[in-house]
Amino acid sequence: MTDLQALHDSTHTMVMGVLNITEDSSSDGGLWLDPAKAAQHGRDMMAAGAAIIDIGAESTRPGAKRVSEADELARITGAVKTLIPAGAILSIDTTRASVAAAALSEGAQIINDVSGGTLDAELPHVVADHDCLYIVQHWRGWLAGSKGANPDQDTSVYEHGVLTDVHDELMRQVDGVLAAGVKPERIIIDPGLGFSKPGIEHNLPLLTGLETFRATGYPVLIGQSRKRFISAMLTGAGTAGADGPTMAQRDDVTAALSALSAEHGAWAVRVHDVAKSRAAVIAGNTWREYA
Repeated sequence: MTDLQALHDSTHTMVMGVLNITEDSSSDGGLWLDPAKAAQHGRDMMAAGAAIIDIGAESTRPGAKRVSEADELARITGAVKTLIPAGAILSIDTTRASVAAAALSEGAQIINDVSGGTLDAELPHVVADHDCLYIVQHWRGWLAGSKGANPDQDTSVYEHGVLTDVHDELMRQVDGVLAAGVKPERIIIDPGLGFSKPGIEHNLPLLTGLETFRATGYPVLIGQSRKRFISAMLTGAGTAGADGPTMAQRDDVTAALSALSAEHGAWAVRVHDVAKSRAAVIAGNTWREYA
């Protein structure tokens, strides 16, 4: 049985591997829709050093359409039933209370809510009724009624600066989750890189300001993997080809940011290429020990 408090209080940055069981995620949509392939990919990430597998069955890329509740339930519970017997610690990337409840009943240990408790008001109550960890992420996206070709165009203005506004808004989300009965010792926070934050100027201040989030006393998850701002960094540096940065280039930058996040005390990094970031996190953790 997983020691949730020890997991929550980990003093070394962990790697969370991304398992997208979706048709249209931005970098790996459709690859793991087959249940057998999804289960094998989860086991492969565990073997590569992922301490946690984060299972999502609904894409949250800009412009993505919601999947049905029935499809999300079937995909998530199928993967959980396969990976729990393999000894996996599972995080469920969902904004639906029904999906969270079903996954927890099958043995999942973490709920990763990209809406931070605000898209489905019942989800924090489901978490409060179960002994699990709850990742509360900042995002204005679906909740703000985004319009137009760029879903972030009306949700990425930060009046007081992105670091201040994201911190303050995220803490208000945490207050709401606490009011629903979730225990503070079960909460992890995530500044939501790339969510309502399309550009380099929105994301790097959150990474360089990681200590601002750590100062809240809550563990901090960083989800930088393959985000648009990484592609923008590579393009701006003149290293991208005619078709844009390669996946390998994006994973290299992701790993570099994983090392920096570990050095500065992130609880975990959420990544697609586990092996690259696992090596980077080992370096960052070791650096922190000697700093």
